[in-house]
Amino acid sequence: MTQRIGRFRRKTRSKMRKNPATKGKFSIKNYLAEYKDGDQVVLKAEPAIQKGMYFPRFHGKQGKVVGKQGGCYIISFKDIKKMKTLIVHPVHLKRV
Repeated sequence: MTQRIGRFRRKTRSKMRKNPATKGKFSIKNYLAEYKDGDQVVLKAEPAIQKGMYFPRFHGKQGKVVGKQGGCYIISFKDIKKMKTLIVHPVHLKRV
């Protein structure tokens, strides 16, 4: 079996980039955001915070909040033909 090359944030240079003025900063409003079951959200990563981040392949996908697990939310979305679920921190979500 072959070894996996690279890590979690491999090939995400442009995807995870922020303006130099906002680099390292994040909105506390987004960090403490509350969502209800059934809310439509977009996966939009906040690169300053790695906690609760999803795999970068799913960046920009739209999904539905299914439930809550600790401080994170369970998001269900369709990836090509298959329904998938992710556990994502609210700082990486944006309401539609």
